[in-house]
Amino acid sequence: MIIHENDRTIDMHPQPLFDNPFCIEDILVFDDATLQRIIVQEGFGITLEQLAHSLHNAPRVVSKRVKNCVPLSRRLVFQHELAHPLSEEQVVQARKHVLDSLFWELIYWKTPALYEELIEGEALHPGIFLQLSAALRNKTVLDVGAGSGRATFECLRHGATLVHAVEPSPGLLRILKQKKTQHATMQRVIPHEGRFDAVPLPDDSVDVALSCSAFTALPEQGGEGGLMELERVTKRGGKIIIIWPRVEDHGWLEEHGFRYVALPVRREMSIHFRSLQTAVECARLFYARNKAVLRYVRKRKKSDVPFSIIGVNPPCDYYWRVVEK
Repeated sequence: MIIHENDRTIDMHPQPLFDNPFCIEDILVFDDATLQRIIVQEGFGITLEQLAHSLHNAPRVVSKRVKNCVPLSRRLVFQHELAHPLSEEQVVQARKHVLDSLFWELIYWKTPALYEELIEGEALHPGIFLQLSAALRNKTVLDVGAGSGRATFECLRHGATLVHAVEPSPGLLRILKQKKTQHATMQRVIPHEGRFDAVPLPDDSVDVALSCSAFTALPEQGGEGGLMELERVTKRGGKIIIIWPRVEDHGWLEEHGFRYVALPVRREMSIHFRSLQTAVECARLFYARNKAVLRYVRKRKKSDVPFSIIGVNPPCDYYWRVVEK
């Protein structure tokens, strides 16, 4: 949110805002490494039993692919649950849970253009990068969880010499690479396929490591392992910066030595969708459970939607910390 590593509601167990368009066959879009991570990491909220139950009556190619990604030590359990008799309702519920848990991962991998339509209107508070420009100027920067490059290109505009953009989703990385061809200065961006817990850079290779609306305290979205990686690749005296953090992660970040900066907001911040049609489409998909969003768009007939209507805190804050080794 991960809404898209970006669900800023304080409720720790909210009902998802989105309307899930995916089917169980769509998990084939993931590569083996991602499927293995989904199976092994508890942070996705999917047990092996739930995954097996969701695959009842699925095409054999799907269940076989998933089975091959299950660790050998747990494969017998998986096969037992796959063969266990279930009612149609139990299968439907298991499948809904799995697909809802993987909604944002599926968006990133299968329909990255939809994600781009959503986030391109989420303009960050202009003061964030103005305040960070001194730390970025003439520096080598890592943007991890870069997505399609929202923070990556802001780093360039504020003086970074080189930006390593690390993103696990091939679809989002493809959009970022397309943007890179649009201007000569963007050649100072180096895209990498990688994750928070596996940054493909050597030790002490960047002056600043940052993440925008991506890093969280959850293991699959950063956590302890991800923070250790950011510290590893950042030079002593460099900075780690977490832009637009989730509200529920504030305590975790402060416990790990981060300092909080919230910028003043003079006018209510909004998402500026590219068109009224895009606003309607995003309201129907990403905010389907919040009926106020679609009502607002239809009543005002405008493509701007305040963050307060969506129920999300605006992108006007960040955390930072100096790396000491």
